[in-house]
Amino acid sequence: MSLRLILSLIFLPAVIASTPLALAQTKGSVDLKPLPPLANPNDPAIGAKELFGRKVLPTKSPVRVVGFYAKGCIAGAEALPINGPTWQVMRLSRNRNWAHPQLVELLERLSVKANKNAGWPGILVGDMSQPRGGPMITGHASHQVGLDADIWLTPMPNRQLSRNEREEMSAVMMVRHDRLDIDPTTWTPSHLPVIRAAAVEPSVERIFVNAAIKKALCREAKGDRSWLSKVRPMYGHDYHFHVRIKCPVGSTECEAQPPPNESEGCSAGDLAYWFSDAVLHPKPPPIPPKPKPPMTLSEMPAACRQVLTAP
Repeated sequence: MSLRLILSLIFLPAVIASTPLALAQTKGSVDLKPLPPLANPNDPAIGAKELFGRKVLPTKSPVRVVGFYAKGCIAGAEALPINGPTWQVMRLSRNRNWAHPQLVELLERLSVKANKNAGWPGILVGDMSQPRGGPMITGHASHQVGLDADIWLTPMPNRQLSRNEREEMSAVMMVRHDRLDIDPTTWTPSHLPVIRAAAVEPSVERIFVNAAIKKALCREAKGDRSWLSKVRPMYGHDYHFHVRIKCPVGSTECEAQPPPNESEGCSAGDLAYWFSDAVLHPKPPPIPPKPKPPMTLSEMPAACRQVLTAP
């Protein structure tokens, strides 16, 4: 077992916990209980999230990305060590600090840039992927192929956080109460260089932020603004930003998404939808929709069955 893997597992539990939502502000627990065994794991109707959520280690095979960001898996995933000179992993109970080695390297590199260019002691890393990727019992629809990572918009403290702090500490809200702009009491000039450092990385495909954060970046960016085209508004990114990298070269089973266009996405028209009343103050539907059944293993790429059962 590599030193990197050993370091990543020092404080991880033997199993992951199930939490209501996997958001930056949702607390975890240091008092974990194993997920109960499945009565019939071969039931074709069982959700794939139940199967992948019970895998606590990656496959021993070479790295292999299969499928799309929101429907796929990864073999041979690598763990981001939970402690580094300029980063710390949060919510260890989730066991979601796994990814393609290229994403692990990018996060380590980005943490150094956050320290050097923004004056942060380092970054706090939230969810990446599960040991074998796949859908999660709680939280994300994406993050399934080891190419997505959440970075808190709260700088890393200048000390090592305790295990309890990593579960209990909340990320800081960056969006104003009316949701029309950033909160000037929490958003600082140091946030832009951190996001920009991620966006200018050639391997980065998309960065997702709240629309108010996109608006602030458009207002504050100087000089070369071409990187803004990668930064896209998205629901649920008030406390963190989401980094997504491209399908690695040679990953023929990885399903890419269309590259972003060259527009900065900063015009009033570009942002109008996100600041519309329907989005800011959504009304509940008159008839609640029926819950969508969970994705089953048969709905995923066929190779994910191999990834799930591999040693």
